[in-house]
Amino acid sequence: MRWLFLDLNSYFASVEQQLDPALRGKPILVAPVDSDTTVAIAASIEAKRYGISTGTPVWEAKRLCRDLIVTPARHDQYVIFHDAIVAEIWRHIPVTKVCSIDEVACRLLDNENSLEAATALAHRIKAGIRANIGECLTSSVGIAPNRLLAKLASDMQKPDGLIVLHAESLPQRLYDMPLRDICGIGAKMERRLAQDGINDIRQYCERRPRDAGSAWGGTNGDRLWYLLHGVDLPEKATQSRSIGHSHVLSPGKRGVEPVRLTARRLALKATSRLRRKGYRSRLLVLHARFEHDKSSWRASRKLSPTQDSFAVLAALDALFPQLVAAGRARPGDFQIRMIGVTLSEIEPVGAEQASLFGLLDPDDPLARETRTLSLSRAMDRINEKFGRNAVSLGPQSGGRIDRVGTKIAFGRIPDLDEFHE
Repeated sequence: MRWLFLDLNSYFASVEQQLDPALRGKPILVAPVDSDTTVAIAASIEAKRYGISTGTPVWEAKRLCRDLIVTPARHDQYVIFHDAIVAEIWRHIPVTKVCSIDEVACRLLDNENSLEAATALAHRIKAGIRANIGECLTSSVGIAPNRLLAKLASDMQKPDGLIVLHAESLPQRLYDMPLRDICGIGAKMERRLAQDGINDIRQYCERRPRDAGSAWGGTNGDRLWYLLHGVDLPEKATQSRSIGHSHVLSPGKRGVEPVRLTARRLALKATSRLRRKGYRSRLLVLHARFEHDKSSWRASRKLSPTQDSFAVLAALDALFPQLVAAGRARPGDFQIRMIGVTLSEIEPVGAEQASLFGLLDPDDPLARETRTLSLSRAMDRINEKFGRNAVSLGPQSGGRIDRVGTKIAFGRIPDLDEFHE
């Protein structure tokens, strides 16, 4: 036993039930906004018994459960609870990797990798979360020889489960699981494997490692074969290559001006994150999804390495007419369902030197970015102290624009600072 993986059950809905005792024991659906046209981003354990899950349209969920309670998401609270839960786990064992807002992986120490010690540890962690964070916050734990298998084990018994995968039972213990249960196998990969004659985990594992890797494709394609057989491979290093945000617009805000203002707001949020993390970007990407034909659009613009909001907005203003032209060329004129802004080709800023041009006239082109970057940083400090949009570049609220708040994405947990941006 080398890894312990903890997955919080119905996390967003459980936090809502913990915060409001009146919701406990009732079917709860957490939605981005209070509208029947949106979808569930979480469902409580009670709601899941009616067939409601993440992605279920709110209108359909209400049809499935007449007693359903829909509550808007409070992402800042989910981050606060997440931080408290991670701190509680640290009281019992070092946290090796925070995998998502509701998933944590811990490598077991040498005195904890027996079956008895590992299961006792799991029970202590689960009890500590309920006692010190909240009684509604149950979790399912998987224990296995490597992190992937521990993750799979945590999904086998929900809610409040504890499953151990023993090395001697592998990979046969996995044969009843669908391929799609394995992280990294989606619809596209499933089709690729099927074309090579692999339709389930048994067929994959019965191949030789090299043959299984060839079916998977890519560098280290045989890595999954070894993991499913219980080998504890070293983690592959990852590096952030982009920072961005996207937003699905409400039906009445899909015209040119609301989309432009929303794109500006997303660009400002991304650039603020860029500065806070100490990166600069070389490429701005504007992407959108159209309403009528559901098609996607994307365009990019090179940047001089920057973390300045004014420079990014100038590039965005140069790109936006291309989106307007593309939208008006489609049936139904300009109607954008989703708009997104991404800062790519990011790199650490490193040591900075004062600009040679900082003392020139403010309107001198050589001095302008030095001054605007200082102004961008000053805006960060003001918004952190006095709240989101205490100061902004251009209109950020009112009837022309959707509210663009910080949300939790799969695989990325916002810093609390982002709720001030």
